[in-house]
Amino acid sequence: MSENTSGCNYDCGSCSSKCEKADMILPQNDHSNVKKVIGVVSGKGGVGKSLVTSLLAVTAKTRGNNVAILDADITGPSIPKAFGVNKKAVGTDLGIIPEQSKMGINLMSINLLLDEETAPVVWRGPVISGVIQQFWKDVAWGDVDYMFVDMPPGTGDVPLTVYQSLPISGIIIVTTPQDLVTMIVSKAYNMAKMMNIPVIGIVENMSYVECPDCGKKIEVFGHSKADEVAKQLGTKVLAKLPIDSKTAQLVDNGSVELADESLLQPVMDSIIEFVKE
Repeated sequence: MSENTSGCNYDCGSCSSKCEKADMILPQNDHSNVKKVIGVVSGKGGVGKSLVTSLLAVTAKTRGNNVAILDADITGPSIPKAFGVNKKAVGTDLGIIPEQSKMGINLMSINLLLDEETAPVVWRGPVISGVIQQFWKDVAWGDVDYMFVDMPPGTGDVPLTVYQSLPISGIIIVTTPQDLVTMIVSKAYNMAKMMNIPVIGIVENMSYVECPDCGKKIEVFGHSKADEVAKQLGTKVLAKLPIDSKTAQLVDNGSVELADESLLQPVMDSIIEFVKE
């Protein structure tokens, strides 16, 4: 993204300018028809945002939708690994062709373009933002009912680029039950509101561990504060996910599509209802 020289403070919520956000949205590739774009965000790293993105995509796919994931976490891409996809994307006259998971979910990530997936991406913000824009306008996504955008943590260049350049229908905020949750969720929520991006709700990951013997839910990271924070912000908690070693192993093995996504079903229900025209 080019340097801001217009004096814009990016706070669309309080701006008196008559510019329209729609004017900033980049056009899709001629061979793309993406209907709904859902951002998956977090205020900090390590909360399981990519896992939630992956499971939401699987949930949407099992319901018969055409689904895609745009991996916007350029410096820490993990989507191809989770789906076991390591074949490199190629460019054609149509545009860049996304790779597909075993279930047929379209994927685009910087790791599908690098010669070595372990090679570090040491790029400055404007370059990274430019890549995100290319993933949207230069990839031939085909017919997509739901695209999930796995965003990097924080409120920096990439979320700003995604919010300004893509037609985001709404976002899911992922967090964990720790004392920092209020600040973390509030930052992500407030940035979205500044940019006039709808917040669908919150997903709390690592909420508890279920005892394999008695079934008791053990709150390893302390008592959940998600409901309290959601009430303060005027949104809602859509799901609370447990710490599950089986799911973690499936992700490590590139088999996230075999994981139990049943706890994400209510989240998908909320997304469908939220974006309904």
